[in-house]
Amino acid sequence: MSESSHLRFFPYEEPYPNQREAMDRIANALDRGQDVLFEGAPGTGKTLSALVPALEHAREHDRTVVITTNVHQQMRQFVEDARAITRTEPIRAVVFRGKSSMCHIDVDYQECQTLRDTTREVVETESEVRELETRQRELLAESREGDAGAAEAREAIMDELDDLEAEIDEYETANVCAHYRNNLVEDTGEFFGWLFEDVRTPDDVYAYADERELCGYELLKEGMEGVDLVVCNYHHLLNPQIREQFFRWIDRDPSEIITVFDEAHNIEDAARDHATRTLTENTLDAAVEELADSDDSRAEAAGNVVRAFRDALVDTYDDALGFGAHEGVGENWEDLSIANDDRRDDLTLAFLDRYEGKGIDTETELAVQLGQALDEEYERRYRDGETTTRTECQTLQVARFVSTWMDEGTALGQYPVVSVRRDGGTDEVYGRAELYTCIPRRVTEELFDEVAASVLMSATLRPFDVTSDVLGLEDVASLAYGMAYPEENRRTFAVDTPPLFASERNDPETQETVSSLLRDAIRFTPGNTLAFFPSYAEAERYYERLGGSTGEDGAGGGLAGAGLGRLYLDGSGEDEAELRRRFVERDDATLFTSLWGTLAEGVSFDDDDARTVIVVGVPYPHLSDRMEAVQAAYDRTFSDRDRSRDPGWSYAVEIPTIRKTRQALGRVIRGPDDFGVRILADRRYTAADMGKYSVRGAFPPEERAELLDIDPEKLKFAMLNFYGDHDAYDGAPPEP
Repeated sequence: MSESSHLRFFPYEEPYPNQREAMDRIANALDRGQDVLFEGAPGTGKTLSALVPALEHAREHDRTVVITTNVHQQMRQFVEDARAITRTEPIRAVVFRGKSSMCHIDVDYQECQTLRDTTREVVETESEVRELETRQRELLAESREGDAGAAEAREAIMDELDDLEAEIDEYETANVCAHYRNNLVEDTGEFFGWLFEDVRTPDDVYAYADERELCGYELLKEGMEGVDLVVCNYHHLLNPQIREQFFRWIDRDPSEIITVFDEAHNIEDAARDHATRTLTENTLDAAVEELADSDDSRAEAAGNVVRAFRDALVDTYDDALGFGAHEGVGENWEDLSIANDDRRDDLTLAFLDRYEGKGIDTETELAVQLGQALDEEYERRYRDGETTTRTECQTLQVARFVSTWMDEGTALGQYPVVSVRRDGGTDEVYGRAELYTCIPRRVTEELFDEVAASVLMSATLRPFDVTSDVLGLEDVASLAYGMAYPEENRRTFAVDTPPLFASERNDPETQETVSSLLRDAIRFTPGNTLAFFPSYAEAERYYERLGGSTGEDGAGGGLAGAGLGRLYLDGSGEDEAELRRRFVERDDATLFTSLWGTLAEGVSFDDDDARTVIVVGVPYPHLSDRMEAVQAAYDRTFSDRDRSRDPGWSYAVEIPTIRKTRQALGRVIRGPDDFGVRILADRRYTAADMGKYSVRGAFPPEERAELLDIDPEKLKFAMLNFYGDHDAYDGAPPEP
């Protein structure tokens, strides 16, 4: 492929540094049928580097590009880039979003399916009646002219009309969707002309359709056939059932699809979430009631399974909680340990103990069959207008879950969990069973095998071999580009503060050292500071130590001591978009947040929005039973890999943590003229000999080379010199 062939899709005058080379290399890889792992620092222009050659390849081979992200800000960027491309080289692009956010009558997916099918049947029946009436009038005229055959044919048509009109009478009480009906009976050609005049967002489509009382979601699905580009979220690709439908709407075989994943370091967790199955005690209770109302002969067998599993779940969490522990259960799900090394988990054992029937496998299958029959009956009732909502069959959900639990609960990478929470409305504690998926490649490998090729891009994909292992990629081309902005515009310090092991975080001297470091970093930053911690609790600890308290501008904002400006505290319940807005509106603020929150990646803090970023400690995730299960699964799966550390720890804990840290550091220095300081506060980041605890070697070589070790008390002088050289202080700089 010549250089100019794919550049016709490049919408701007000149590519960024490295961008031209990246496009060429991706184009070559796609032509070879390879998947691509593409790491690029901010400023690499990753989206266009991947999208431009992918669109050219798709145009040449009659394929469709599907670009996807799980970050809203990136979705907006995709739309902007696609709009820019259409002004250079016209493409047909669709931005797709789930039905729930586009429904004009606010019904769930199952109700929508039933309404759509019934509405189509009504419209088709009415259309058939009109055609038959036209034909019978023609035959009537012919029979009056003496055509005996016409009279006989008309009689048969009249009988058919009687049957169809009886059907229409039945449909008068049926539930239908007026918006979708209008799609079917009106000329919607104008919509598709409007759709492809530009790149329309789902909100644009919703507004257009709502004004005309059409169903924008169904129109959008119809408009996707054979388009050049589809923008969507991870959900449409990582869920196998949705993916199959999604490709059908595009009217492409998987082998005619090129996928481009943005923020691809998140695929692992997203795939794990999609594969994980859950069942709550509330659903079990509802299934018990449902079966009590059924007179089907299979109800007794189904009840044996459902009641035994329900009682076993309660027994299991009661035993795990112990006497008096119910009072301490909060409104968030809390995991309880039920796995055993030498036998099945406690819930399965309790289920086997509770079950009294003629065989779990047989009666579970009967429960599935009964659930399917009940579900079909609920759909019929809703379709015929006997009910105003489409009832979900609880028995079917329970039976399928129990079947999976018993069949797959001991499979490699499947981890059984029981959790509890308190219902905020009733104040009752109830439980949940979960089959947690430790190995995401069970989800992703099938996807990457069936599509033509995939480009996975992120600022933090390395080590590439780990990404390939975890996601199940085989024939891979990899490319990495470091930050292309001037090195003199940034400093990255590894500060020799005490290593913040979890056991050391309560040490008063350690806390004072970290607090002093934070004060210095904030005071000597000419603008806003981002401070990331291993958890929201740690963020709150240092927010309070630096004098943060609720201020007049609302929760999460407080005045601090002299020279520290305003402090903002993030938390799990905060409106982070609003918090970010308030933070960037100031020029003297510090935002305290968790590295595992949503502000650590996918959110830009350009130029004056944030000058300094601090990561306090090595923010390993809470090492829960789930995390240990993932480590154990990775140890068994990747035991043949030649790594200096065990693959369980490296794959499951250390590498994801360092990726998160690198993402947080990337919140500043977002453009060629931007400048700032990045601080890693923990001895484990330095070149000090920390043995197996050191993490410096987990950073890519070029980032490792930029790390400057510094003592805590010298940081303020280094920052003063750096920001002074950039003439960043408004007036006299702070006094050391």
